[in-house]
Amino acid sequence: MQRIAQVLKSNGREGELLVGFVGIAPEDIDLEEPVFIEFDGLPVPFYFESFTPRGNTRALVRLTGVRNLTDAEELVGRDVCAEDDLYEDEEEDLTGWTVLDADGTEVGTVTAHEDIPGNPCIWVETGHGEVLVPLREELVLDVDEQKETLRMTIPEGLLNL
Repeated sequence: MQRIAQVLKSNGREGELLVGFVGIAPEDIDLEEPVFIEFDGLPVPFYFESFTPRGNTRALVRLTGVRNLTDAEELVGRDVCAEDDLYEDEEEDLTGWTVLDADGTEVGTVTAHEDIPGNPCIWVETGHGEVLVPLREELVLDVDEQKETLRMTIPEGLLNL
């Protein structure tokens, strides 16, 4: 099990919880998979019934079986865990891959991955130095695993060194 969050406090009388995430952004949570909270040394699975992000590291959630303030208060301060392989770095290792601009022009080579919560990035070595490029889904246009190329929309001005 891997710790991904902690229950910070109860919210209201109907079992809602404010959860603070550690090492993962709220938008990276797979809401279809269970999370686990330990009771008497045993991990007990819970599923999300509702999930509303609150900033970059918190969310207001409802978990299955947590129906009132008493249930919610019992969880305050407890760690929320997930299966180890479930929330590991979702980005595959792109080191050495070639980055292409939207028109197919070579930009450079990926040298590292930077895990900034809520904003994963890659370091790209260009002919003018290294540049930190956001690795956002909406910017990636094409991934060719065989050629190890990543074609993407590079934000304007990012490559002006």
